[in-house]
Amino acid sequence: MGNENIEYGLTRDQPNPPPGKPLPVDHDDNNNNSPSTPLPRGWRFWAVFSAICFTTLLAAVESTVVSTALPVIARELDAGNLYVWFVNAYFLTSTAFLPLIGQMCDLFGRRWMMIAVVSLFALGSGVAGGADSAAMMIAGRAVQGIGGGGINLLIELVVSDLVPLRQRGAYMGLVFGVFSLGTAVGPLVGGAIVDGTTWRWVFYINLPVSGAALILHLLFLRVNYDRETSILERLKKIDYAGNAILIGSVVSVLIALSWGGTRYEWKSYQILVPLFLGVFGLVLFHIYEGAPWVRDYPTLPERVFKRRTPAAALVIAFINFICLFWTLYFLPIYFQAVLGMSPTVSGLALLPTALLSVVTGAIAGVVLTKTGRYRPLHIVAFALIVLALGLFSRFNRNTSHAEWVIIQIIAAFGLGIMMSTNLPAVQADLPESDTAAATAAFAFVRAYGSIWGVSIPAAIFNAKFARESWRIDDPQIEDRLSGGNAYEYANADFIRSFPEPQRDRVIDVYARSLQLIWQVSLAFALLGFLICFLEKEIALRAHLETEFGLEEKRPAGGLEAGSDTTEVNRPAQE
Repeated sequence: MGNENIEYGLTRDQPNPPPGKPLPVDHDDNNNNSPSTPLPRGWRFWAVFSAICFTTLLAAVESTVVSTALPVIARELDAGNLYVWFVNAYFLTSTAFLPLIGQMCDLFGRRWMMIAVVSLFALGSGVAGGADSAAMMIAGRAVQGIGGGGINLLIELVVSDLVPLRQRGAYMGLVFGVFSLGTAVGPLVGGAIVDGTTWRWVFYINLPVSGAALILHLLFLRVNYDRETSILERLKKIDYAGNAILIGSVVSVLIALSWGGTRYEWKSYQILVPLFLGVFGLVLFHIYEGAPWVRDYPTLPERVFKRRTPAAALVIAFINFICLFWTLYFLPIYFQAVLGMSPTVSGLALLPTALLSVVTGAIAGVVLTKTGRYRPLHIVAFALIVLALGLFSRFNRNTSHAEWVIIQIIAAFGLGIMMSTNLPAVQADLPESDTAAATAAFAFVRAYGSIWGVSIPAAIFNAKFARESWRIDDPQIEDRLSGGNAYEYANADFIRSFPEPQRDRVIDVYARSLQLIWQVSLAFALLGFLICFLEKEIALRAHLETEFGLEEKRPAGGLEAGSDTTEVNRPAQE
């Protein structure tokens, strides 16, 4: 649409290379309309962008705030080995419902879907905060997950609607910088809440923040969408069967990953059957999405996965989030169980990851906007991630403060670069009409990576701890920490309660178990590094064509003061 080109200072006379064309090397940086030159934005754009960043912080903090408080919550609710579902229920629903939410965003518009998912997030927070049983906590976290996953998707989708692909790296850098800050500050907030008040405030604190986010979106997030089609006709376009297959598959895989090595042996039918059904369901889902009767309105169009660069970028996103959550959920275990830090101090110890991933993500986004090259950034990022995860495996109780800080910095650089440069690579070789589908696919594989990034190391950690627990030489302590309870009791005060020499032996078993999970994580990082070389360098589009941009309001006498300059003919407005 020409109106979007005028709004962003670009015209149709500017070249826009087709999907798959190699990236041109030279750009005229002296031209005000150069793709590498930041373009002016109106106040309404910045109002929407500020609301998005605020909402990003809400979802990001929640995604990790529970990691520090989890041992306390599990103990007070007497959760046993169900504690892992306090995390997995959130990740499960935040992943499984993403494609459905993405499809509904095209059918019902971005504004009301954003309001709906923030409301669901608040509802789930209230249920989880008031939980008096493990079942109620899991239910609240499941509702929270639908809202949290939807928030992350809507944020990326709205930015993609408002900013040309060439410039998305810079804006995504700001958004993911806030997200990285929230994910790393989450454990600090959780630790402070656990140390200073009841764990219930880990969830109750979301209520006023969600209320503020809703007000911001009601006031400023006014964007275009198709209102001519009836609600009934839109509902008919939803791919119900595809979504059912996908949700069932994700549930099956997660059940296998959560119970394997703890509740049941990996070779037992209770694990193998759901794992097989889950993998088979994912294959069936992709076959079904290519069926003739689904091709017009698929949940995740198969073309997103068939093109080389989007497919490679999606796998990279999956592996990147495995590594991210692997780090965020198991560094606190090292800090608390091995180094003897309190939950609050453990959160502070993660600040190198928080601060530097924010800065690095913002810088990487600017570099991407300036150069238009994402492939070298991805290669450098994964090289740093590989180095950091390999060095994590050296951690023990004698590791110096300087060493674990420096190695965290290396990891933060790699993870930060990926945060702001991954989505543009997914979208580069696809038309703007596939923005919602590509963004939903990206959000899905990233969230799916989060599930694996918590479940896989948890299974490895518990299995390794069980094999090494003979070193404790105290049957009572061994029994107390068996059956997946080692994670639940990874608390400095609890470990200090053991007499010597059992205390040192328990710490040693924790250190040995953690070393193995870092060694396994190295394999995932190396795979991601190799896949980076499969990406092609695609020219990033410098103009924007979308039906979901900001709605414009014109007074009778002319342009609204301070508004962006756009054409009159717009799609129906919200």
